[in-house]
Amino acid sequence: MIRTKITAYLSLIRFDKPVGTLLVLWPTLWGLWLASDRHPSFLYLVIFVAGTFLMRSAGCAINDFADRDFDLHVERTKERPVTSGKIKPWEALLVAAVLALLAFLLITPLNTYTKWLSIPALFVAIIYPFSKRFFSIPQAILGIAFSFGIPMSFAAVHNEIPAYSWILFFANIAWAIAYDTAYAMVDKNDDLKLGIKTSAITFGHYEVLAIMLCYLFLLFSFAWLAIQLNFSLSFWAFWGLSAVLVAYYYRLVITRDRAKCFQAFRQNNWLGACLFIAIAVS
Repeated sequence: MIRTKITAYLSLIRFDKPVGTLLVLWPTLWGLWLASDRHPSFLYLVIFVAGTFLMRSAGCAINDFADRDFDLHVERTKERPVTSGKIKPWEALLVAAVLALLAFLLITPLNTYTKWLSIPALFVAIIYPFSKRFFSIPQAILGIAFSFGIPMSFAAVHNEIPAYSWILFFANIAWAIAYDTAYAMVDKNDDLKLGIKTSAITFGHYEVLAIMLCYLFLLFSFAWLAIQLNFSLSFWAFWGLSAVLVAYYYRLVITRDRAKCFQAFRQNNWLGACLFIAIAVS
């Protein structure tokens, strides 16, 4: 009984599906490496890596609470813990609250500016699961939630946020719209029946074009940063590899095949890693 419950809780926070955590982690590491001039302290590294895991897990718990009625009608999600009854809705909220509290306690060694930034970060994480009811491109709100590690990294290291870091912030929002639109294409038919708003529905037949424009914004933002910050030639090697990955994702999503769109979403982890290496070796 206890083992079954633990398994359900681990499923609630997607412990067995780390791709989502990595998609939050990579942009956080982009910001931390740049803010620390590519030499972050061990303390900051532990705080931001652990904080990423805790907040993503809390977000998953809130998401399952918010979508418990919708998930019942989607083949891919109907067995999620809250929807299937393995976990009560109030338990999901309690898990989310405990994880968010742990994340806040984690940043207590950091400066006041960083702590203040954690408040809007938490607010966006809470409203995202409900945004698909009223906002046409909820993926943009997801992108904001996934991007807060960038300004928080600069705030923690420098107690200020330089202007160029916001380019990274918006580039990551574009990246989130790109990969989460591919993800939304998987459930597009189910979402249409349920009346859920997603970017895949909003963009209509232009969803692939929108995805590629977001990827281009990501790549050109990194190119602009590289020029402004005088990155070395090694950066451009991995930037070029990132462009190759984007071309590969295009070949997957252009088919509009559900399995291939889901594959494109999952493999965006490699793009985030590649851009991180580009920064780290530059």
